[in-house]
Amino acid sequence: MRTRILVVEDEPAIAESVAYALSRDGFEVAMASTAAAARAEMAQATLVVLDLMLPDDSGFNLIAAWRKASLSTPIIVLSSRDDEADRVAALESGADDYVTKPFSPREVVARVRAVLRRVAVTKTESPGAGTTSKLRVEPSTRRAFLEAHELELTRVEFDVLACLLEAPGRVFTRAELIQRVWGDGFALTDRTVDSHVKALRRKVAETGADPGLIETVRGVGFRVAEGVEA
Repeated sequence: MRTRILVVEDEPAIAESVAYALSRDGFEVAMASTAAAARAEMAQATLVVLDLMLPDDSGFNLIAAWRKASLSTPIIVLSSRDDEADRVAALESGADDYVTKPFSPREVVARVRAVLRRVAVTKTESPGAGTTSKLRVEPSTRRAFLEAHELELTRVEFDVLACLLEAPGRVFTRAELIQRVWGDGFALTDRTVDSHVKALRRKVAETGADPGLIETVRGVGFRVAEGVEA
């Protein structure tokens, strides 16, 4: 079965050009011009290309609803908004990539392939990697636990934690985390990484555990405390 891409875009010219480029590259394509239609098609999609401005709802609301429902389907946002705040907001809400208009349909195809490669790498990682007696992640279900407590994490928070848990005690630089979690093509600042780590610590603390399990190495990056048993 071919990979199925759902294109959610209410401007026919844009939707058709993206769909044509994806079809030429061998993908199966479904199209939706409203949020309601997107909800109906989402379950069958391998990846979603999503416009943020839809006639019946916001793309942000769709992303939030899908991530709240634990749907891990990759999402690439299309938007005419090119401010850093908008890009960060979309990525933090659970999007996997962000493309600003105007764009080349070939660029969208390249972004789709890049995101699918990242997802494939995550799914083929060893199930034993990223587990400790206190903190553990399940890549197949994208669930994270601290002891018996499940952590309610965003997509980005999960990916940051999964990366850190691959090697407790090893320091991951901010640049490494940006590359591993977001990939190429993102001009993100260190503050973006710091904000996600801060949110992780807060959620760890909410379970009654020590937020210091995730340590800052000043001027370098972050690590899971070396004393945490793997």
